[in-house]
Amino acid sequence: MSKQTTLKGTKTGSQPGPHRGSHPGSFPGSFPDKSERQKLLTVYGRNPVLEALSDSSLSCQTLHLADSNRSAPVLDQLVTEAAKRGVSVREHSREALSRISRNKKQDQGVALDVYCPQLGTLDDYLAALPAGSQSRLLALDGVTNPQNFGMALRSATAAGVDGILLARRGTPALGPLVLKASAGSAFRAPLLHCASIFDGVTALLAAGFTSYRLSADAAHSLYDQTFEPVARSVCVLGGESTGVSPEVRKLPGVDLSIPMVNGVESLNVAVTAGLVVFELMRRSHRA
Repeated sequence: MSKQTTLKGTKTGSQPGPHRGSHPGSFPGSFPDKSERQKLLTVYGRNPVLEALSDSSLSCQTLHLADSNRSAPVLDQLVTEAAKRGVSVREHSREALSRISRNKKQDQGVALDVYCPQLGTLDDYLAALPAGSQSRLLALDGVTNPQNFGMALRSATAAGVDGILLARRGTPALGPLVLKASAGSAFRAPLLHCASIFDGVTALLAAGFTSYRLSADAAHSLYDQTFEPVARSVCVLGGESTGVSPEVRKLPGVDLSIPMVNGVESLNVAVTAGLVVFELMRRSHRA
């Protein structure tokens, strides 16, 4: 891949930015405010980027390439697909590309900005939440396995939860493994950024939410819990080996378990997430 042939007619530079294209949901020039810019999710890796560019339902904004990339059919394919979609292509130094992808070891010199309408911050979500309105959220506290995280995102998105807390600390990056496990749901998931799950749950409690923590040894069952028809709740699921963190356990909340038989002590966190979110969906429809 040469700079002269591959990037012909494209914009280059070290600063990423959205560019108007012919795909759905594109924006003219630049995003009007910070909240819109925060809705950009950067995908990295050649195959994940190609899959995203090939998905016409996604609003792809800018394709970023490292100038150190060597010629390869997949790179030409990426640029061709970007041209079809009206997506701008920008070339960067290897160091600048690493700052964009935030994963130098796995980005393969390729990154793509995708506009995700439901991506935002917990602070903005709470500020816009109407007084007295129902809201049901999911928090994954210390879930570090990318496959588990991605499958939980898929279930939560399918069940229509109002938001999934995405902590900047202690959460897998939304990289190829998470995206694959989510089957693309990560692009459509109502992800709400917060500093940590502890900070997020603390803010939710202050906003009138009730915290429900899933624990294998809790005496009260998820299926026996009464959820008010109009209520604000966040269900917290713990990590694969340690469960809900001690600091989150110290916060006010209700501990719930999923009853099991035949000597099984616990479930995979992704399975638990599916059971929880669809039980919440069932309750909402019944209400």
